[in-house]
Amino acid sequence: MFDFPERYRVPFDGSFKLQEAKTYEDHAETEEELNDQLKKLVKKIDKFQQTLYAADQYSLLLVFQAMDAAGKDSTIKAILKGVNPAGCQVFSFKQPSVEELDHDFLWRTARCLPERGRIGVFNRSYYEEVLVVRVHPNYLAGQNLPKVSKLDQLWEERYESIKDHEKHLARNGTVILKFWLNVSKQEQKNRFLSRLDEQNKNWKFSAGDVMERQHWDEYMAAYENALNATSSKYAPWYAIPADDKAYMRVAVADTIVKALEGLHLEYPEVSTEEQAKFAEARRLLEAEESAR
Repeated sequence: MFDFPERYRVPFDGSFKLQEAKTYEDHAETEEELNDQLKKLVKKIDKFQQTLYAADQYSLLLVFQAMDAAGKDSTIKAILKGVNPAGCQVFSFKQPSVEELDHDFLWRTARCLPERGRIGVFNRSYYEEVLVVRVHPNYLAGQNLPKVSKLDQLWEERYESIKDHEKHLARNGTVILKFWLNVSKQEQKNRFLSRLDEQNKNWKFSAGDVMERQHWDEYMAAYENALNATSSKYAPWYAIPADDKAYMRVAVADTIVKALEGLHLEYPEVSTEEQAKFAEARRLLEAEESAR
């Protein structure tokens, strides 16, 4: 298999070209083989999460962005299946509330950041403000912003705010991995039709999703701009092919595992004083057992 992080990491120099990003990757593995690989990777994530929690120095933030039907929900479920739920938290960000609109655009996600020792997942994120809002700038009217004279300047300012925010988080121990699940327009169409054809998938479908398809090219331009402006060493973007869900999940899970491996996490060492207390605790427990 490929070196997933290296293969799909968006360059930090602004040279990313969306038209060169793959939505499907040729590979020799069967779906069963990919699922077996995923299970092994999830076990590793679970093991690392336990050490992450015990060490209490870092947190891990996973950001997922994609067009509708790319597989965000199912991918998040697949990579966290088997991981201790006490060490994970998932937040989905949809249309902002009135309260959220009365704050800056980073406020609602900042409240949901993972504490040290935990894995946090953002299903959509503050990037919606330079994606869907950029495609639909009329949404800005509801944000009660100071007068905006030049939209291009506003997007650049938001990129700058995002980069500063992510740099601050990284400096304070948050490891940030951002995944753009790159589904093709044809595959999205197929998945929408599947949701309409299968009754148990009807609930996933929204007529508004088809309306958003009419803005496909505008969304692609917004993604290219956002990824180029905000992929960095401390908060890299990964453009993952999403037409093959089994392959996509392995690519995401492997990228997470390699990032956690790079932290060289270890369980905290017990001090000599604590070891002495442990010895005394053992003595008391054994004495209690003998007295029965």
